[in-house]
Amino acid sequence: MEDIEDVIASGAPPGLRLPITAVRIKPRRKSNARLVPDPIHPSPQIPGIQSIYMKTFGCSHNQSDSEYMAGQLHAFGYGLTNNPEEADLWLINTCTVKSPSQSAMETLISKCKDAKKPLVVAGCVPQGSRDLKELEGISVVGVQQIDRVVEVVEETLKGHEVRLLSRKTLPMLDLPKVRKNKFVEILPINVGCLGACTYCKTKHARGHLGSYAVESLVERLKTVLSEGVKEIWLSSEDTGAYGRDIGVNLPILLNALIAELPADRSTMLRIGMTNPPFILEHLEEIAKALRHPCVYSFLHVPVQSGSDAVLDVMNREYTVSDFRTVVDTLTKLVPEMQIATDVICGFPGETDEDFAQTIALIKDYQFPQVHISQFYPRPGTPAARMKKVPSAKVKHRSRELTSIFESFNPYKGMEGRIERIWITEIAADGIHLVGHTKGYVQVLIVAPQSFIGTSTEVKITSVGRWSVFGEVIKVPKEVEGKVCQLNSTAAHSPASITCSTKSGSHKTAFVLCDCSSDLECCSKTIETSKDKADNKHKEAAGPCTGINGRERTLISYISSVLQKRRVNGPDRDNRDAIWKFKNTKEVPNRSIRVDLNTLDKVLLGGVIVSLVVIFVVLTLLCKTFSS
Repeated sequence: MEDIEDVIASGAPPGLRLPITAVRIKPRRKSNARLVPDPIHPSPQIPGIQSIYMKTFGCSHNQSDSEYMAGQLHAFGYGLTNNPEEADLWLINTCTVKSPSQSAMETLISKCKDAKKPLVVAGCVPQGSRDLKELEGISVVGVQQIDRVVEVVEETLKGHEVRLLSRKTLPMLDLPKVRKNKFVEILPINVGCLGACTYCKTKHARGHLGSYAVESLVERLKTVLSEGVKEIWLSSEDTGAYGRDIGVNLPILLNALIAELPADRSTMLRIGMTNPPFILEHLEEIAKALRHPCVYSFLHVPVQSGSDAVLDVMNREYTVSDFRTVVDTLTKLVPEMQIATDVICGFPGETDEDFAQTIALIKDYQFPQVHISQFYPRPGTPAARMKKVPSAKVKHRSRELTSIFESFNPYKGMEGRIERIWITEIAADGIHLVGHTKGYVQVLIVAPQSFIGTSTEVKITSVGRWSVFGEVIKVPKEVEGKVCQLNSTAAHSPASITCSTKSGSHKTAFVLCDCSSDLECCSKTIETSKDKADNKHKEAAGPCTGINGRERTLISYISSVLQKRRVNGPDRDNRDAIWKFKNTKEVPNRSIRVDLNTLDKVLLGGVIVSLVVIFVVLTLLCKTFSS
């Protein structure tokens, strides 16, 4: 089937619902001539009442595209669900960078067909591989056609196969958007790139460089700031190439965006991935932007190989010396500078000597983040026709480099430092909150969910390989009056909180929920004595009720069970009730408090009754045998 070209005159609002006649459609063929009800596509369809399941693969740019598509579908009344079984249609946004991502897409397409669900496939795979067998009979929408996803969904629900792949203009930035994280805006500044890497399939999909105007990006920044966004990621296939097609450059854009950021540093800017060739001439200006208080001192600069011979075959258009110049200059000019990089193991023609040079480069810099991948030949690329390195050797090199990288301790020496962090999300464990330092070091803290979207000061208590742990020492001004004031304590002990109440002030180990409007503490908090030898527990004064040592043993055990159930169960989002302090080292007699809901109280009551019954039965048995 031929691609469906745009038929709206220039100037029409992107995302506008088009009449059916504006889209050429291909009805699905029926296996017989009789008119029978179609269980998959009941007719007639009422547009805008169905639910959509969306799955996104790939980079942050893909994530932004998905958020734009979700926004348009939501604006037209469609529901968005995380449950594929209850959805009326599946929408898969694909990535073509690696074989595993495409294989995962193919598996999901197969599951969708088995579930007899209508399907729309978007993203780089259909755009870069239009004749892919797996896409036969499936509606597709290209990377520059995301503003017309509503049309594609509507026609697909009616049983039609729709293809929208070709366009010469970029989607508008002011389309409706549903962010995955309401505090993080992924802002695409350009699409495509100027490179011609021999292994890359993305350019087949995203095309040549196309940059958004500085004015458009500034307006978008102002809009998202008014919506409460606290972190802005500049995203593209190559941030450093921005503007070369429209007569500007990345430093010009950065200066314009930085000028609009709040002076109180409540919102931070993160510069996206950039290849070395296009920032070499702007290094000092880039460094100046990275030093700004509202810009993370972090940059993702892929090297891919430590061998000039391999870089030449890759057609990367820079040398290892160029890469070192980028890293050395930024590290010298930007305090706390953190640089992440990428490496491909086993590229065609890579010798043992080439790989040894890569190892030497990684050892020299000990980058905190290195994305290590094995070479995957992408159909249609020059590298796919090159002689491959044996698979066993590729896997061995990947494991060896990974082992070397994991031996580094990039955050050593951070213990005890006071850092300002910006908190934007909940950690995968469902317990900690995730914040980042100015250098974009990930910091895990224990705090109420109300801290998300704020910045605060923390003391680094311990460091791990991938992140560090911090202790909040200052309540963010945005939540002052909602929580008690946090005060740091000795190393490896829970944070203490000073609670100002009607009966005076006192300290407790920590609270598990926000305090009330009059700053009274939540009930049943525990304070552990510093004297661990006598293991005495003080009772908190005022409205904070103490718990004695015997009760603590039972409740500590039960609370751990309840917390695990809550984190892994349906109440996972109710994290304000789980202020669980977690360190890399065990702390004897750690204070624990549980904020029980109704079900928890029933379970706890059942446990207590069971224990009482067992005790009574054992007592009666003992009396019987003794008599």
